[in-house]
Amino acid sequence: MDPCHSAWADWACERWSGDQVHRVLDVCCGTGLMTQALMDRGLDVVGVDASASMLARARVLLGDDVLLEHAALPELPAGVPLDGPFDAAVSTLDGLNYLSLPDLRAALGALATRLRPGGWLVFDLHADAALDLLRDNPVLEGQDDGTRFVLRSFVDDATRRCVTVIDLVAADPADSFSEEHVQYVHAEADVRAALSDAGLGLVSVTDEYTDEPVTASTLRATWVARLVES
Repeated sequence: MDPCHSAWADWACERWSGDQVHRVLDVCCGTGLMTQALMDRGLDVVGVDASASMLARARVLLGDDVLLEHAALPELPAGVPLDGPFDAAVSTLDGLNYLSLPDLRAALGALATRLRPGGWLVFDLHADAALDLLRDNPVLEGQDDGTRFVLRSFVDDATRRCVTVIDLVAADPADSFSEEHVQYVHAEADVRAALSDAGLGLVSVTDEYTDEPVTASTLRATWVARLVES
């Protein structure tokens, strides 16, 4: 198990401790590492991801009894197992950064409908310093154990959009690959407004899964919100 997911699961569970959280939706669950970490803490977790290949790897890790759904944000299909209500939803490793601002607003609205009143939403997003890092370092490269990697980033400041092309050259050509990632680094004010519009009350925004405030050097911010009880 990747140690960061274990620490992040502990941090999230501390936030909602005492609030009878049992059922959790893991959004953009990928290979299931956060799903597993939450399950290890006694939670009933449903995973959802847009990548069938990632879900196949999650299935190997998690086994056949865990509910995994192939679906893409910003909309979530109606029906079991995604209808909820869930006591909490989480999204880690910048999964929501792949959404444009209109799609992020729609996704938060869709997630809000899956939460019970008072239900929790914990997610992380790149902060402004991440955009600065990519703009100021358009090419990052290195080598690790015979594998060479090159990351080329193209930042559009007007849209806060970043296209990153990753080229990995391994000793075994079968392990080499090239892929493109398109992400958006959303302004904090825009995220706050999107949460409010979705009926989610902001609890905190802090430096990556800590209780420390966001600063100018924060690369990843962790957001905690709750569905406003009517």
